[in-house]
Amino acid sequence: MIAGVDAAPDAGYARGAHHRRLLILRDSWVEALRHLRAMPRSPELLVYAAVQPVMFVVMFVYVFGGAIMVPDYDDYKQFLIPGIFAQTVLWGSAFTGVGLAEDLTKGIVDRLRSLPIAQGAVLIGRTLSDLVRNILTFVMMIGLALLVGFRFDGTVSGAVMATLLLLAFSYAFSWIQAWIGLSVKTVEAANSGGFIWMFPLTFVSSAFVSPSTMPGWLQPVAEHNPFTTLTDATRALYNGREAGNDPWIALGWAVAITVVFAVVATRKFAATAKR
Repeated sequence: MIAGVDAAPDAGYARGAHHRRLLILRDSWVEALRHLRAMPRSPELLVYAAVQPVMFVVMFVYVFGGAIMVPDYDDYKQFLIPGIFAQTVLWGSAFTGVGLAEDLTKGIVDRLRSLPIAQGAVLIGRTLSDLVRNILTFVMMIGLALLVGFRFDGTVSGAVMATLLLLAFSYAFSWIQAWIGLSVKTVEAANSGGFIWMFPLTFVSSAFVSPSTMPGWLQPVAEHNPFTTLTDATRALYNGREAGNDPWIALGWAVAITVVFAVVATRKFAATAKR
């Protein structure tokens, strides 16, 4: 039994659209709480989520940083850290796919489907709880960034806007990972499938170096990469520089990815549960 969910038939879903939306919100919150309550029992997941970005910070700041020159930035840390922030929240979204694949293999999804709850709430609750996990990881990364010498040189409103953009992208990519997790048959496949495409996405971008230093044929790919738009927007906002239209374009990417993959993941969830 899922805490807070009545197993008796819920006539509310047969009522009006407004009432159904309220019930979906209620069920999503209950499902999110189920994952959040389990989080303290697995603190190692939070630690492991922070280990990779910590390694990237140490490696690029103290090993490669001295040899990397970027235009318009005298201090490489001011260029690098916003890219690490963006990479952290995107890689953290991979937990969604792995978690859903694990729930499928353990039969938890089938158990949830037997309850009188909104089916979409299962995915919404999962993505929201993983967003909270990503926020906790992001807070730890802010502490590390300050420790290595990064400084927020922009305005408070700019920093808040940049952070919200990062979290919006994190939530959007959780829906991609949800679709991947529902499309594979094992947790191992979800883990591999969730990470393998994020390497070229994050490295062929402006996260670590300027795209102008890449081969000519690769520069257009990096420059039109949505991750580059996100990184450029947050970098400008955190450093108090002119961001142009990048924040709005990044927000547009986040909204578009969320809408598209929420639809395909929900359809995949229904199809998967029928197997």
